[in-house]
Amino acid sequence: MANLAIMPRQGQSVESCIITAWHKKVGDKVSEGDILYSYETDKSAFDEPSLFTGTLLKVFCEEGDVVPCLDPVCIIGEEGEDISALLPKTDAKAEAPAEAKEEKTEEKKEEAKAETAAPVATGKVVAGERVKISPRAKRLALESGADLTKVDPSGPNGRFIERDVQAALDIGYRTDIASVEAFLRGEIVEAEEEAPAAAPAAAQAAVAAPNFGEYEEIPMSGVRRAIARSMHASLSEMAQLTLNTTFDATKMMSYRASLKAGSEAMGLPKISLNDMVFFAVSRVLPDHPEINATLKDDKIRQYAHANIGLAVDTDRGLLVPTIFGADTMSLAELAKANKAAAAKAKDGALTPDEMSGGSFTVTNLGSLGIESFTPVINPPQVAILGVCAMTNRLRDDGTVYPAMGLSLTFDHRAIDGAPAARFLKDLCTALENFGLLLAK
Repeated sequence: MANLAIMPRQGQSVESCIITAWHKKVGDKVSEGDILYSYETDKSAFDEPSLFTGTLLKVFCEEGDVVPCLDPVCIIGEEGEDISALLPKTDAKAEAPAEAKEEKTEEKKEEAKAETAAPVATGKVVAGERVKISPRAKRLALESGADLTKVDPSGPNGRFIERDVQAALDIGYRTDIASVEAFLRGEIVEAEEEAPAAAPAAAQAAVAAPNFGEYEEIPMSGVRRAIARSMHASLSEMAQLTLNTTFDATKMMSYRASLKAGSEAMGLPKISLNDMVFFAVSRVLPDHPEINATLKDDKIRQYAHANIGLAVDTDRGLLVPTIFGADTMSLAELAKANKAAAAKAKDGALTPDEMSGGSFTVTNLGSLGIESFTPVINPPQVAILGVCAMTNRLRDDGTVYPAMGLSLTFDHRAIDGAPAARFLKDLCTALENFGLLLAK
């Protein structure tokens, strides 16, 4: 019995996903649990296992396609099985039955020809053979007049997909619509160039000269596009202002030294300076509801608990998992939660729901030696704290002390400067008296 596989919904806020790679092709045998394809949401990547056993009979989406959640992706069943009842009639990617039959007839004819004589390739396609092209790519090519003889197909099994057509347009390869139609029918192919005659020594030297204009063009990933949209919206829609200060980290450093010496004997996890700042933020935030808030559609939502976003640097880009109820956790519990969230972020295992619902964010560039910076707010939150590097400073009596910098960016639409400054002042006081903070 044929079964329809659909694009899963990864979180309530996710509306669509991008297929990044197919691991099976039409005609392949599939067992339950086999990875069918990989896909991305705005900030997460997943491998989709098959829920069925059989043969991959049809796919509706190509690599690079954006697929709405719960839309059909492919059909798995038995070879030769009638799947017409499962074909989505309104799906833009589904081909008409008549066209499908025509393609099957053409394929059978070509297979018969192949048994008697091998086809002669005269260019990027085989002469007389219909060009393999996805419906979206075909539509774009016919609408734009893209000259596909100038680009190579990058889809599965030598199939032209939408990005190939777009590549031709970006470079400026265009032709008339009649030529595009003829190419798609296999009547026009790019002729192979004849080998050039031996060039004079001077010309050969010119050809061998280095090309300093070479470059590699890397398309933005789904994560990078999501970050770009979010940061652009943040800076274009908010009135952002940053306050910078430092605090005396002497007592905090002393407490961390005692943790290093005795944490193993006490069965405590490794606790970093960032964990300690995170802990202090979780205790101070509830006393400043205007900071522990979000702003959306002219409505300010103030949270009762500190749901703090932890900015994590990963190979795929900056990801921000949320530590829910951070104000209810001990320092040791918070350190464990931070490490677990960071590990999931770096493994690409976070779900969209684990990266939403935050009321505030902490980002740390201090480990990279940054002494002050302007963090960008993570919408719809109204503030973000940047943790900076440790530096040595002089007290009035001439003694040296370790000073850590903090940078608070806030949305001036929701918060005035004085409340933001008071939050920063209270946070510094808590960090300067870290032992007393633990006793609260």
